[in-house]
Amino acid sequence: MQEQQTKERNLKPGNPGGWKRYLNYHSIVKQVPFFLFLAVLAVLYIYNGHYADKTIRNINKTAKEVKELQYEHKMVKSEVMFRSKQSELVKAVEPLGLKELTEAPMVLKSEEVASVK
Repeated sequence: MQEQQTKERNLKPGNPGGWKRYLNYHSIVKQVPFFLFLAVLAVLYIYNGHYADKTIRNINKTAKEVKELQYEHKMVKSEVMFRSKQSELVKAVEPLGLKELTEAPMVLKSEEVASVK
């Protein structure tokens, strides 16, 4: 009877002697798999945080590169548009001895081509 009362007293939450039963060797060994599970979860949580930071850094780096390439594309496109103007082409081919036509081009007709039609 006294033994049962002691057990009941130890099971009450406010009893200071009740927590001692959780600190014996058998109870601690019984809880090792749970503690290992918690440790694995903690490691995975930390890894996930680092992986997310690394991914965000890569995204920002790629976005920066894309923006630089867009600027370069616009610059090259405007340069090509500028150099393909007729006045710029005349300036570019002048050192080669080529000159702009001042009269209309002549159409050459061949008799063979005319007979085919």
